[in-house]
Amino acid sequence: MSGPEPPSPEAGRVPIPDRTRPAGTTPTGTTPAGTTLAELTTMRVGGPPRRLVTARTEDELVEAVRGCDEAGEPLLVVGGGSNLVVADEGFTGTVVLVRTRGIEVPHASACGGVSVTVAAGEDWDGLVAQACEQGWSGIEALSGIPGSTGATPVQNVGAYGQEVAQTVARVRVWDRVERRVRTMFAGDLGFAYRHSVLKESMVGPDAAPGTVTPRHVVLSVTFSLRPTELSQPIGYAALADGLGVALGERVPLGQAREAVLEQRRRRGMVLDAEDHDTWSCGSFFTNPVLSREELEQVRLRAEESLGQDRRSAVPPTYPTDREDLVKTSAAWLIEHAGFGRGYGSRSGRPAGLSTKHTLAVTNRGHASAADVVSVARDVRDGVEATLGVRLVNEPVLVGLSL
Repeated sequence: MSGPEPPSPEAGRVPIPDRTRPAGTTPTGTTPAGTTLAELTTMRVGGPPRRLVTARTEDELVEAVRGCDEAGEPLLVVGGGSNLVVADEGFTGTVVLVRTRGIEVPHASACGGVSVTVAAGEDWDGLVAQACEQGWSGIEALSGIPGSTGATPVQNVGAYGQEVAQTVARVRVWDRVERRVRTMFAGDLGFAYRHSVLKESMVGPDAAPGTVTPRHVVLSVTFSLRPTELSQPIGYAALADGLGVALGERVPLGQAREAVLEQRRRRGMVLDAEDHDTWSCGSFFTNPVLSREELEQVRLRAEESLGQDRRSAVPPTYPTDREDLVKTSAAWLIEHAGFGRGYGSRSGRPAGLSTKHTLAVTNRGHASAADVVSVARDVRDGVEATLGVRLVNEPVLVGLSL
């Protein structure tokens, strides 16, 4: 359920200057003819769409989506393109490129916190940088994640002990079924590990076959952040080690951000055109959530199949919101199924696992979408055959399947 549309709090809004558009440029509403999805996604694969529309205002975004739905046109909404792998044949419908802008602060106080409303098309890492500069705490561990702000609640983006579910207050969406703007509050969004109600309408059991855009198209996201120069308690061991502090300690926001960026650079998780390890969707597989019985079976299979002793065959575990379930590491499963860093590319294939860590499938410079999926399929099937766990892809596959 969603609550009523709140009144627009125009009074007291403090606009934050656009940090992502180069100085002197203005929205044009046009996109070069012949643009391919490879040019719009961080994996850098994918053919052309049948039609490409750039939405630079909220009204343009709603009108583009509504027009496609009324015409029965296949629709793909693209923000930063960091979570998409699109077929080499391209997309047979309309791609709506979200380039809306705006960061506003309708409310800020020491007691009530900082309410920050962000247009869906705003660059996510630009927002995180702005938050750290302004003394808004709560998203600093999510530094360096590519993509747009509107995509973050769909996937419930998370890293280094934080996820956006901890700070999202509400999301304004265009509901493609009810054909109206709605406000969905945090309790309406069904947040779970890398999941939300927004995503459910695209990948859930009731989703239409071939659906690649959710029922709810995000227009803006409002975050509730804390007005402090200190980070939230550090909740990730490697990050704490890098900072030289104990788990649970807090550090200045800028220090936390730089430490996170350093962790991500080591893993090839900060976009760099010269580094093919960053030509990816980040983590290609989600960390599996298993019952304790299933986890024990993984351990036994690691012992039996790989000849490992009991200590080295124990997969890492992380708590979930249920006592009978635990989360384990997809990277551990991949490595213990025999797939090392650089798998695929070291043997000359145009796609392969990152040379820095095993969780990213990467484009080595001239890969096709089919090449990317081939490597991902090898890994998924190999982990299942060896350890009995079927990994689930994190990016959305458009015109493709594993």
